[in-house]
Amino acid sequence: MESSAAATTHSFGELDRHRRELTAHCYRMLGTPFEAEDAVQDTLLRAWRSLDRFEGRSSLRSWLYTIATNVCLDMLDSKQRRARPMDLGEARAPDGPIGEILAETTWIEPVPDALVLGDGDPAAVAESRETIRLAFVAALQHLPPRQRAALILCEVLHWKAAEVAELLDTSTAAINSALQRARATLEQTPTLDASHGKLSEHDSALLSRYVEAFERYDIDALTALIHEDATQSMPPYELWLHGRDDIFEWWLGKGAGCRGSRVFATQTANGSPAFAQYKPREDGQPGYEPWALQVLEVADGKIVELTFFLSTDTLFPLFDVPLELAELEARQT
Repeated sequence: MESSAAATTHSFGELDRHRRELTAHCYRMLGTPFEAEDAVQDTLLRAWRSLDRFEGRSSLRSWLYTIATNVCLDMLDSKQRRARPMDLGEARAPDGPIGEILAETTWIEPVPDALVLGDGDPAAVAESRETIRLAFVAALQHLPPRQRAALILCEVLHWKAAEVAELLDTSTAAINSALQRARATLEQTPTLDASHGKLSEHDSALLSRYVEAFERYDIDALTALIHEDATQSMPPYELWLHGRDDIFEWWLGKGAGCRGSRVFATQTANGSPAFAQYKPREDGQPGYEPWALQVLEVADGKIVELTFFLSTDTLFPLFDVPLELAELEARQT
């Protein structure tokens, strides 16, 4: 007979094997990997404490999603929605004010693919990758929390409306109505139209050329790589720029401190290539300091969006990137 301790280990293992997909679900709901991980931990603890009351009327997976959704709804009850800079106002002039530094809780934050994407069926992984894109997650935040939950459960996880109605303690008709309103809202919310399959050899070569050109600050070379209608944002600043010319004017003007940066590929973020940027120290001393996690969107053979996330103190550790350039270089030797 299996011992109590062994049974306990097995039972918690059954819960924990759903951690990655639950993290993806909570990330779509909350827009930040840090709160998503907290929500999943709370979910698993609640489930563990209630295992003896699990009646098996639904699958263990569905039961966990029910708990996770309710945890997220509780967390969202008193919070403002997270956004990207382009959700908050018009593009700025490259020679104008950079804008305020807004609180961390204002912004959508990137998530490492390894936290939220599995290694299963390639078609399913590709579909999941699309639903963690920064633009899609930002669009979801425009929805009221219960509408957001209904849309994710029905459109992303393919639950039936009746199942979602039971979870949210409402009627199937109410869920169908919520879905209709949610779809209408998303149709009015711009999202980036980019392909997020595995990078082609051409795209990989494009990104290698981008890193080399950025480190040289070679604007002529970068012109061939970045789309003329590209956008750039830089959370936690309000600033965002529209158009390659404005981006380059910023890089050569107020953003010139990035000249001479070192850039290294990291694990992918939100289904997109990501890079750790270290720029020369601002105090004039030799060496480099962490500056940004760059997340790039590539479409039709060009870079169409650049997001420079400046919260390196939290994001570099999340992406397993050291805060000291020397440590990163030592890893690569």
